[in-house]
Amino acid sequence: MSVATGADNNPKEEFLDGKGGVKIFIRSWRPESAPRGVMVISHGFNSHSGQYAWAAQQFVAKGFAVYAADLRGRGKSEGERFFVSAMDEYLGDVDLAVKLAKSREPGLPVFMLGHSAGGVVACSYALKHQADLAGLICESFAYRVPAPDLALDTISWIGTWAPKLGVLKLKNVDFSRDAAAVATLNADPLITNETQPAATVRALWQADKKLKASFPKITLPVLILHGSLDKATVPAGSQFFHDTAGSKDKTLKIYDGHFHDLLADTGKEGVMADIQAWIDGHMPG
Repeated sequence: MSVATGADNNPKEEFLDGKGGVKIFIRSWRPESAPRGVMVISHGFNSHSGQYAWAAQQFVAKGFAVYAADLRGRGKSEGERFFVSAMDEYLGDVDLAVKLAKSREPGLPVFMLGHSAGGVVACSYALKHQADLAGLICESFAYRVPAPDLALDTISWIGTWAPKLGVLKLKNVDFSRDAAAVATLNADPLITNETQPAATVRALWQADKKLKASFPKITLPVLILHGSLDKATVPAGSQFFHDTAGSKDKTLKIYDGHFHDLLADTGKEGVMADIQAWIDGHMPG
């Protein structure tokens, strides 16, 4: 493990050994006084933990410790760029962050926030670890994407014989209406020319198929958020998740006119206020 201190409200930065010996990079932010809860963030494509500095600072200001791993092959984590062969590998990376948080913040309620493909990871993780989480927040859930099932099945087939073939490239301009936020993405060397290999898309598509049958098994509190003008993922997927989730405590918010990354889009302050209000209403005791 190596540890360093960086900018962005001085997060702690470290590497932990992940599945297959891949070193996973984790950032954590803590309030000056004792935290009252924990937020674990699971990022999506064209992203990494460093892009959540603003969100982390908002949570820290409300007394939360924040932990976020760079998924393998992304950000500063080791691993072949943007490549994963199975969803379980990503789940192991997120589990590292959860276990690290629990070891350092024992006894505190743990919430998980997953964005886009990171929402698929977070939701898949929650299915296996519901007792460990106080609540799940899915932002711009990549359960459904703007591609027909046949195309995704074809990519999945390609992923078996040409796993490293690049098949998907998201447009940064679709993430936010804020020109400065898009410029930041365009200048980020960790996502330059990011293209998803067929095997990665296959892993995500297979996970989505499993989730369709598993949503009724999700019983923990869930907050589901989506922008109505999201071009990277489809709001109807979040609606389906809300309609079929087994939880009796579930909330869906569709933000009119918002783009894909709600916490980097114009109006992010209002979205964050909604998240924080929901969390406050789900704190134990």
